Amino acid sequence: MKHATVLRTGLSALLLLGAWAAAGPSSASAAPTDSVRPPASAALLTAMQRDLGLSEAEARARLADEKAATALEPKAQRAAGSAFGGSWFDARTGKLVVAVTNAEKAGAVRAAGADARLVKHSAARLDAAKARIDALPAPAGVSSWHVDPAASSVIVNVVASEQGDNDVRSFVAKAREVGPVTVETTAEVPQTFAAGTVGGDPYYTGNVRCSIGFSVHGGFVTAGHCGGAGQSVRGWDGSAIGHFQGSSFPGNDYAWVNVANGWWTVPVVLGWGAVSDQLVRGSNEAPIGASICRSGSTTHWHCGNVLAKNETVNYSQGAVHQMTKTSVCAEGGDSGGSFISGDQAQGVTSGGWGNCSGGGQTWYQPVNEILNRYGLTLHTA
Repeated sequence: MKHATVLRTGLSALLLLGAWAAAGPSSASAAPTDSVRPPASAALLTAMQRDLGLSEAEARARLADEKAATALEPKAQRAAGSAFGGSWFDARTGKLVVAVTNAEKAGAVRAAGADARLVKHSAARLDAAKARIDALPAPAGVSSWHVDPAASSVIVNVVASEQGDNDVRSFVAKAREVGPVTVETTAEVPQTFAAGTVGGDPYYTGNVRCSIGFSVHGGFVTAGHCGGAGQSVRGWDGSAIGHFQGSSFPGNDYAWVNVANGWWTVPVVLGWGAVSDQLVRGSNEAPIGASICRSGSTTHWHCGNVLAKNETVNYSQGAVHQMTKTSVCAEGGDSGGSFISGDQAQGVTSGGWGNCSGGGQTWYQPVNEILNRYGLTLHTA
């Protein structure tokens, strides 16, 4: 890339030019410690205020509470032991809530610093039921299914207009045979968010435009439905970036692309010229209920909440497993883009329903799964 393109606003959500590349090493070495580091960039705070209806002070406080809850989650789960029924962040109290099936374990969870709630089913029981539902062939009218620790049930989402369909009713009946199931309705069938070629956007493979997710050493991660292994990738200016080194879709929705030909990677999620850019400092997984923001080439910055984890999404191309559902909107071309919580990478945009005018829901593939699958290392500040 060339220094003349530094200020171009259509840049991908991974590659910052000139000034960032020059400043990267010195900025990283001079990075503040966690005790004085700000909780988020102005970009993320602005988007949280817009999309979650928070004041700046409320957004900062929520990020601090979510960071504490994320750090506490492993300790609280150990305290619950085999009685663990799942966990989530409660935005009203600012605390982590841990579900337990044994009243005696509730005290241990509270001693660890989390709130406790008694439930009927353990996480192991619910996960086993979901795994058996994963093995069932799902009709198009079934949108997705996931474990909801607060409800202590597997939630099966059915498209409202398809509730009476015989195949949908049969799927739900079979799902109920394997464990506790609650049926909920959704407005539309989920779709992936790739788009046809539009000039001046982040990256292309063939005639498909998608968004870059996060820098890794040697390349970047993105969505698998954007391209298959071996396919070439072009940048916003049409120049060659590299090739898909690995890709999986359906079943999963992740991929990684090597970076060469004068391109390089930096640990940054773009703010698209309208807001400041966000540094990436790790990939600690945010809990259910936490706030989360997304950057994509079509709709740029939008925020919402984590709604569910380990959800199976039933796209027309086939089911995709271990997805995280959010209330963040997205549109065509946002596929592969960055989901971030504070300064922690969360995942790459897969698909959803709705748009950023009327609202909707979006799923992402967790970034740590992608890193582990391909043996990649996240590029952090």
